[in-house]
Amino acid sequence: MIGQRSATSTVSGAHFAFTDRWGGVSAVPYEELNLGGAVGDDPDAVRTNRELAAKSLGLTADRVVWMNQVHGAGVQVVDAPWGDGPVPETDALVTAARGLALAVLTADCVPVLLADPVAGVVAAAHAGRPGMTAGVVPAAVRAMTGLGADPARITARTGPAVCGRCYEVPEAMRAEVAAVEPAAHAVTSWGTPAVDVAAGVHAQLERLGVRDRAHSPVCTLESKDHFSYRRDRTTGRLAGYVWLD
Repeated sequence: MIGQRSATSTVSGAHFAFTDRWGGVSAVPYEELNLGGAVGDDPDAVRTNRELAAKSLGLTADRVVWMNQVHGAGVQVVDAPWGDGPVPETDALVTAARGLALAVLTADCVPVLLADPVAGVVAAAHAGRPGMTAGVVPAAVRAMTGLGADPARITARTGPAVCGRCYEVPEAMRAEVAAVEPAAHAVTSWGTPAVDVAAGVHAQLERLGVRDRAHSPVCTLESKDHFSYRRDRTTGRLAGYVWLD
């Protein structure tokens, strides 16, 4: 995988990968491996970056499915790339097509990758604060079970995201989120109200019966090796990928 801080893993033929910001061709402030196509970067650079990232994973760029993410709870079941048409608005993708990689873009939100290798079903979800409280991850799991997945067999991996020690929010917002998902209640390292989206996602997965879970220790706001919208505003996007052999 390109980038020294990228992370990949494989479980029973299911592959999980999270990029860092290095190894691409984008210029400042998107340097280097910006994979987001709607943040103001040169489209040719983004296209090259997506090709480089796919190649490093043993994929081809035309076998990667992206989303037009809108911070909701929509789920799309796919069996092929979108082609030349517009990319639909959704915040989760599910497929039973082997060799088809699903991708999620983030720059502080939680990228969630899910796989049931026995059923041959994978999912990728974009879980920011609004999506987590709206239930995008449970919606993705339900779509997976509709294709034969069993939560007890699902492996879940969440990637680099802003941590609860850094995601400061107004007290009213924390209370609103915690009313939906108590596990997301957090306090910053300097003692102010915060939200821990990853903790909320993992609590949701636990209640759904997903036991095989792992959480990246990387906080995007703290790590200069990762893009962070909260830190930099104008910046690139990381990607998480999941696919089956």
